[in-house]
Amino acid sequence: MNIERLKQIALEAGKIVKEGYRSHKEVSHKGVVDLVTEFDVKTENFLISQLTEAFPGYTHVGEESHRGSYHYDKAIYIDPIDGTTNFVHGIPHLAISLGVWEEGEPVLAVVYNPILEELFWAEKGEGAYCNGERLEVSTQDKLQNALIATGFPYAKVNAGIEYRWVIDCMTNLLPHIQDIRRLGAAAVDLCYLAQGKVEAFYEIDLKPWDVAAGILIVQEAGGKVSNVNGARYNFDDKSIVASNGKVHGQLLHHLEKI
Repeated sequence: MNIERLKQIALEAGKIVKEGYRSHKEVSHKGVVDLVTEFDVKTENFLISQLTEAFPGYTHVGEESHRGSYHYDKAIYIDPIDGTTNFVHGIPHLAISLGVWEEGEPVLAVVYNPILEELFWAEKGEGAYCNGERLEVSTQDKLQNALIATGFPYAKVNAGIEYRWVIDCMTNLLPHIQDIRRLGAAAVDLCYLAQGKVEAFYEIDLKPWDVAAGILIVQEAGGKVSNVNGARYNFDDKSIVASNGKVHGQLLHHLEKI
């Protein structure tokens, strides 16, 4: 396993994302509000070609190309541009996310925001870093003083159970926390949690490529990850909850079970 090679691949892919960020984009829809651009596809194709050579024997689970199961003995979960809506609108909160998993456990992770030049990475048992600086989660232990990150599911268009869960959780939470932030890229949210910028993050209906890298980065920075019931998170769960570990139980108390 080579974290340096994984970082280099992300940095190289970042050149494509930078080019796209500054240029005209052809935008299409995967759903009512779920966007995709030619740069998502171009970046993913580049990543898969490089990862195939550098990490033979791994299944590639990419947002734009993968169909089927999320569970493999050896897999790399690829989000070429987490935060495509931000990318399209010129908002710099976005990232390339690469999570390497073996036998159901994350072992390597890279999350790279080429617009803000933030390179996050982690290796199992070796800590988490951003641009060479070791990361540690916040020490805040009072939920009332906690800044919480979240996001809204694409299913909100149908105003179904996912939409209601988000609204009900926010209604429950807001009187008991400092505030909520919604940056629009789960991979970035998880890295900012690892960096101590927010105390926790929760969301519903995310896919493995959204969180596979961020989970390891949070854990290696001393944080905790679960589902909304407090059990160990897996890719089949509807919900994910991550925190500095100190406000985790308090946060779960105010989130609707699902």
